[in-house]
Amino acid sequence: MTDRTPAVRAAIEGELRLLEPEVRASPELFGALLHPEFTEFGSSGTRWDRASIMTVLMADPEPDDRPITASGMRGVQLSDDVVHLTFDTDDNGRRAHRSSLWRRAEDGWRIWFHQATPFAAES
Repeated sequence: MTDRTPAVRAAIEGELRLLEPEVRASPELFGALLHPEFTEFGSSGTRWDRASIMTVLMADPEPDDRPITASGMRGVQLSDDVVHLTFDTDDNGRRAHRSSLWRRAEDGWRIWFHQATPFAAES
């Protein structure tokens, strides 16, 4: 089930922006979408916080200019200030099931928590 509330639409829009190469290469654009208390459990098993994920992404001398493909995006508004999204991604053959929580901040919706679990392509 996917809610079609403005909050869910805003979270989906933010999530899709985070997958864009130009956003991932810009500390200003990327950082504007991350909550100050951001935490991620990545598909590699690494635990990231806001500072560490920003450092890794911005340190890449040759950022990937290919967009990450998202599919099956679904969202549910859990409260006035929290939205839960689930979706799958394909990053040049690396696939992951993803789940994120978005929280409303004074300046808009920001991703607060994200988890990715790799999965193999189905035969």
